[in-house]
Amino acid sequence: MTSKTEVPPGPPAQGGFQGQIPPVEPLLTEVIATLSLAAHAYLTEGEGRTPDSASAEVAIDVASAAFERVKDRLRPDERLAVTQMLTETRMTFVRKRGM
Repeated sequence: MTSKTEVPPGPPAQGGFQGQIPPVEPLLTEVIATLSLAAHAYLTEGEGRTPDSASAEVAIDVASAAFERVKDRLRPDERLAVTQMLTETRMTFVRKRGM
């Protein structure tokens, strides 16, 4: 069910939404993707920077929790894409932590 919630007319809402509030599914999918990318960034060595496994683990855990919460509301193709992304991120974490 991906209906949009109408905001009553009047002054703009505090959060900045005007008109319709977007469904939660695409918002959480974007958050999950952002956390997955952040985990990869935390695991990457850079100029004078060492991998931060603890931060990568937090990002993966939060992304996984968000996915568990929303997965039943996603279309099958979206669910598969997010599952594959999280699996690849977890595998990268395990490989890099084992080095």
